[in-house]
Amino acid sequence: MQHIAVIGAGTMGNGIAHVFAQKGYDVHLIDISEASLEKGVATIAKNLDRMVAKERISITDKEETLNNITTFTSLKDGVANRDLVIEAATENLDIKLSIFKDLDGLCEGKTILATNTSSISITQIGAATDRPEKVIGMHFMNPVPIMKLVEIIRGYSTSDEVTRTIMELSTKLGKTPTEVNDYPGFVANRILMPMINESIETLYNGVAGVKEIDEVMKLGMAHPMGPLQLADFIGLDVCLSILKVMYDGFKNPKYAPCPLLVNMVMAGKLGVKSGEGFYDYSASRKAETVSAQFDR
Repeated sequence: MQHIAVIGAGTMGNGIAHVFAQKGYDVHLIDISEASLEKGVATIAKNLDRMVAKERISITDKEETLNNITTFTSLKDGVANRDLVIEAATENLDIKLSIFKDLDGLCEGKTILATNTSSISITQIGAATDRPEKVIGMHFMNPVPIMKLVEIIRGYSTSDEVTRTIMELSTKLGKTPTEVNDYPGFVANRILMPMINESIETLYNGVAGVKEIDEVMKLGMAHPMGPLQLADFIGLDVCLSILKVMYDGFKNPKYAPCPLLVNMVMAGKLGVKSGEGFYDYSASRKAETVSAQFDR
């Protein structure tokens, strides 16, 4: 399993491409936008430069990593002759189902199809294909080059062989794979998102301010980042989407998104990506903040 394709050149997609390429895999990075591909590769290069500066890798390592990545705007060309395709597109069910229907027709029968979804049913995605036994979840954490966990999610039909292959592959990447079953939010977000949502409710109810809430969780609970700052990094729109998936899946009011979160997303205050969320991310501070997250 040496030939990998990653669909989506955004934060998660370029991070996934980075870790595979750095480990010597032949990576096709695919996006419908040439500008997004250029931005994604530039982000990988910048993150590699940080690693060179910290003497974690050599300049030769950086060059070899970048040489292992080829970009495509054509899905058909990008997924040709791949052993594994990892979808890292927007967290939207309709988009993902459409991509997997296309992949099923474009990829060879041997190809394993994985999704980086953080909440959407692997079983439902697999059912959009004629190879549900070869569909699996690989939920990487952000920032991908730094975070060790990969949540491996089995759909109802995912085979033992495919699960074993992806677990072993994740280990070869230097990650720690953890196998979980297919329920809304899986493990990571089933626990994390209610905490973030409750933190937003705490702010909404006037119990404490943004910095105070985050300080309590950092200093009192030993969290490296407060929940409201973390929500900004994840993207408030992504948090809202995940909570909606869990609310629809469980029909439990504890997963209902806080009205403040809903309003902030409608107002376009999405966190780091938009320049403002619970914190202000001006152009000068944004790069510094993102750098601090990557280097943690």
